[in-house]
Amino acid sequence: MKEIQSNPNILGGTPVFKGTRVPIEILFDYLEEGASIDTFLNDYPTVEKKQAIAVLDIAGKVVSSQDFKSKYEATS
Repeated sequence: MKEIQSNPNILGGTPVFKGTRVPIEILFDYLEEGASIDTFLNDYPTVEKKQAIAVLDIAGKVVSSQDFKSKYEATS
């Protein structure tokens, strides 16, 4: 994935926005708290808007995939 990087030498392998040390999880934390993408980007200027949008697109594809649905339905 060109927008996400996971390297054991960067935050112990935590997935980050490529070229930054900003964990992907922080974007979702902001959105969960009701903040906008723009607020997140203002607070983390090393992340580009196209990166944030791409990560949300990837997440959307993951949760709408049949594989995810079958695993999620089996655990809920």
